[in-house]
Amino acid sequence: MSRFDLSGEIAVVIGGTGVLGGHIAVGFGEAGADVVVMGRRAEAGAERVAEIEAVGGKATYVRCDAADPASVAEAHAETRDRVGEVSVLLNAAGGNSPSVTVTDDHPFEAIYLDAWHDNFALNFDAGILHPCREFGPAMVANGRGSIINIASVTSHLPLSRVVTYSAAKAAVLSLSRFLAREWADKGVRVNTLTPGFFPAEQNMQFLFNEDGSPTDRTKSILGHLPMDRLGKPEELVGAAIFLAAEKASSYVTGSDIVVDGGFLAMTI
Repeated sequence: MSRFDLSGEIAVVIGGTGVLGGHIAVGFGEAGADVVVMGRRAEAGAERVAEIEAVGGKATYVRCDAADPASVAEAHAETRDRVGEVSVLLNAAGGNSPSVTVTDDHPFEAIYLDAWHDNFALNFDAGILHPCREFGPAMVANGRGSIINIASVTSHLPLSRVVTYSAAKAAVLSLSRFLAREWADKGVRVNTLTPGFFPAEQNMQFLFNEDGSPTDRTKSILGHLPMDRLGKPEELVGAAIFLAAEKASSYVTGSDIVVDGGFLAMTI
């Protein structure tokens, strides 16, 4: 199990105040990393730090708006001053919006370009571009590091309706592979972690009705899932620790670890 020990690692989790990023942040702390939880909500950040400390981990909250490159740079500088040089970066910022979701009454060509650009920027600029531009060169200078970007099954198989999100997540996968090639000989590994369908803040309205029953879309998703259930956030943690742990994944870069209950394996 020492291969999965993150002791001595300083792990930044951008989006650590959210559901999926939060579970991974707790997992990193439990595995021994010194975790820096980044997000815009200080109260949620403090709660996440408390969760990490409750399992015996060390954690700090640093405010960061990943959509703003200046905020990312300030968060990086604060982390260096308070904790040290970052060796693991997990980017979990992102989400979908009804304004860029295709419906019978709102076709693709009716999506306002401002809404398109805002959602694409959330999932691509904030989700990977700004953090990698800021933290990646520092890792290269230090000669080591692991960057884990959250992709999506929509990176591989564009889903109906969520057109902007799908396009942005495909770009996340592509840029991750580009950076993996660029930094492979400099000691920095870049991989993606692809979740399937996991209930989280940004998709609850699409997955469940107000009474808690599954929506028709959820029923359709379950019909395409060999495991016949949605994922649990804690089921992402093991794969994230594997990618973060240098002893466990030292020869893994440019890869995509899929945790989707068999969704991408399903045809007819």
